[in-house]
Amino acid sequence: MTLSTHVLDTGRGRPAAGVPIRLDRYDGGTWRPIVEAETDGDGRLSGLLPADSEHEAAGTYRLRFGTGPYFAATGTETFYPEVSVVFMITDPAEHHHVPLLISPYGYTTYRGS
Repeated sequence: MTLSTHVLDTGRGRPAAGVPIRLDRYDGGTWRPIVEAETDGDGRLSGLLPADSEHEAAGTYRLRFGTGPYFAATGTETFYPEVSVVFMITDPAEHHHVPLLISPYGYTTYRGS
């Protein structure tokens, strides 16, 4: 299974570099952290699951985006200090891409390719 994300700052019209991201997996009772990383200079983060990960399975996952620290670093006030995107993986053989478009007062996401 492969999982990636891409964060775009629509207010600035450019990729959001340095956004802290944490991937969690729901085990039926609680969220378990899998990995923490930051977006690169192009706002991208790929390879969220280690190649030999025990978490390469169908299930419910969550990406937590640290929008507060990102906007603080750009000197911008924001209404959303964190964005959590919960999604279900039903076919681990597919590539999963979860883009996030952010601005100081709104955000949107979708299943990418």
